[in-house]
Amino acid sequence: MNQPFAIGNIVRAAYKTGEYIGEIVELGAEKAAVRVLAVLRHPTQGDLHRPNNPDVGFFHQRRALAFQEIALMPYQTIGLYSQQIPDYKESLRKALQADIDALQKTVRFAERSLEELEALKRDYNV
Repeated sequence: MNQPFAIGNIVRAAYKTGEYIGEIVELGAEKAAVRVLAVLRHPTQGDLHRPNNPDVGFFHQRRALAFQEIALMPYQTIGLYSQQIPDYKESLRKALQADIDALQKTVRFAERSLEELEALKRDYNV
């Protein structure tokens, strides 16, 4: 299969539920081996088959791939990356904080929605 990638290319690639910047170190038939250099999106926590449900039998904790860890990533999840590569630790901190911020916003939304629904319940007298 003729791929538009070469060993040494710096790429943006998705692995499971995370997204990374990395370097292609090996090309395979369907996947490329990518060495992780930075984290763009931290992997999703919980049960992927029942998103946003905390009441599952096993709530998965997913770690980001480590600095220089090599993972096989499908070609359809890979694109060339031409910007400056951020420091791994700083990129991990930012990706983790982005997830925390989004979840805290969801919690605040849920709390505010519950307050409004309780007010409506009193107004409806039900």
